[in-house]
Amino acid sequence: MIKPDLSVPIPGQIRAVHFIGIGGSGISGLARMFLAAGIPVSGSDRAESQNTRDLADLGATVHIGHDAANLGDVDTVVYTGAIWPENPEYLAAKERGLTLLHRSQALKYLIEGRRLVSVAGAHGKTTSTGMIVTGLGRLGADPSFVNGGVIQDRGASSGTGADDLFVIEADESDGTFLLYDTSIALITNVDADHLDHYGSHEAFDDAFVRFADAAREAVVISADDAGARRVWERLSHPKVMTFGVSHRADVRVVDIRTEGPVAFALEHAGERVEGRLQVPGRHNAINAAGAVAVLLQLGYDLEPALRAVETFGGTVRRFELHGAERGVSVYDDYAHHPTEVAAALSAARTVVGEGRIIALHQPHTYSRTQLMAGEFAKVLEELADHTVVLDVYGAREDPIPGVTGELVSGAFDDPSRVRFVADWQEAAAYTASVARPGDYVITLGCGDVYRIIPQVLGALREGAEG
Repeated sequence: MIKPDLSVPIPGQIRAVHFIGIGGSGISGLARMFLAAGIPVSGSDRAESQNTRDLADLGATVHIGHDAANLGDVDTVVYTGAIWPENPEYLAAKERGLTLLHRSQALKYLIEGRRLVSVAGAHGKTTSTGMIVTGLGRLGADPSFVNGGVIQDRGASSGTGADDLFVIEADESDGTFLLYDTSIALITNVDADHLDHYGSHEAFDDAFVRFADAAREAVVISADDAGARRVWERLSHPKVMTFGVSHRADVRVVDIRTEGPVAFALEHAGERVEGRLQVPGRHNAINAAGAVAVLLQLGYDLEPALRAVETFGGTVRRFELHGAERGVSVYDDYAHHPTEVAAALSAARTVVGEGRIIALHQPHTYSRTQLMAGEFAKVLEELADHTVVLDVYGAREDPIPGVTGELVSGAFDDPSRVRFVADWQEAAAYTASVARPGDYVITLGCGDVYRIIPQVLGALREGAEG
């Protein structure tokens, strides 16, 4: 893992840019925006993907595999913390004296001079960002945006708009959300995560306080989340709007009905408006309240703001249906923290009816698995009917001896409701053997667990044919 050097000056003009790991969900969106700005783009990734193919179709020069020769004659190289210090392109860029920008600095280059809405929080960022962007579009605005997932309404994770508005999912994981000149800050929650970077819960809270107080215009913050309340109480900002189910919320969510797509009402300043989303889950009613609160800060009224947010159709890898075989529906969700897993499974429970929920969980990073195995087990055992645990997706980390997916499965109170299966084909076959008509299988994790879905569908199909 490379720690970003945010002291590197961002150039006033970039002539040609190369992205290391160009196929990633976030960095591919940045590459699209540089292309839209008329800046030549090249990049590399370890494997071909739909993102790399799409970027090539848009005019980027894409290399599969990392090699110093891939840099060509670019003047700027963009990297993420996920690459290794030994990456040959990263080393070559340093040797040649090229400008090396962390992805957050490249994003800041694009944002320069815009009115920025930054969405931060341990959970709900991608959905909340998608709701704001979708809502703005329905209200007649044309913002630029960069999100961590593809917004169904836009068919992309990023876009260049004609307005001065820019909406981003701001990443708190490495502190880079403090880099931006934010006008309106939305904080969905402050559920301590990424302590490998911050070192303590106190330091994590401190970063959110700095992020919020630096907002030029307003802060929108959860009144429900305990961590967000800690931050809220410390803010010196003159304009703070809260949201949630709490009686203290300025934009209050009431009468939540979770059967199917979630329905609810919002109350603000003596006005009450009924709403129904296209996506399920109590958590999404609260996400919608936060998005509406941002739209209020941008000058829109409550009812049109909620009507616009109601049109949000979801984001890729957020309770996304991939197919069905033998009466078993197979979904994918990006959830990789116990709170997110609980939200995803709770949402599934509202729409599965008489069927069961089978969770196919891929732990993300060795440090998080070591720290939170018990919390994952508790949530999975409580909210899923059966769980299949894969091995850890290490991402940027080196393995930690003794830390495998078995830490999660071993923490279940009832071992009959879980199985650790390291081999993917065996895991797919086992999942198919457990499932019965009416069940939902849900892959959970922000690594590459979605790649097992074709194997699961295939195993279900083979079971039907057998």
